Amino acid sequence: QVQLVESGGGFVQTGDSLRLSCVASTRTFGSWAMAWFRQAPEKERELITAINWSGTVTYYADSVKGRFTISRDNADNTVTTYLQMNSLKPEDTAVYYCASGPQYSPIVAGTRGVNYWGKGTLVTVSS
Repeated sequence: QVQLVESGGGFVQTGDSLRLSCVASTRTFGSWAMAWFRQAPEKERELITAINWSGTVTYYADSVKGRFTISRDNADNTVTTYLQMNSLKPEDTAVYYCASGPQYSPIVAGTRGVNYWGKGTLVTVSS
């Protein structure tokens, strides 16, 4: 069964850091692009960062550039994708979703490139 499982969300103060993790349960994801989206209350889901299968190409939304870092570890049977979030702001409060698709560029272009979604993990940043 294909699964993306996020962890690491929580309640933090402005300026704090958090690291989110996403574990993909099958070897298939080793050759797929990975991404993190987020959805704040009453807002649309937005792409914040993506990484290609080998980890050599990344994309960041302007809102997180310089503060967030995406990385991945392609092990034999699982793929773990990380989102290091530094200098967190109240506007970063959202549910964060891990996502994956077979190609990097379609994901960066929009959600149509995503084949699988995680269930999300909540990040709350208090002022």
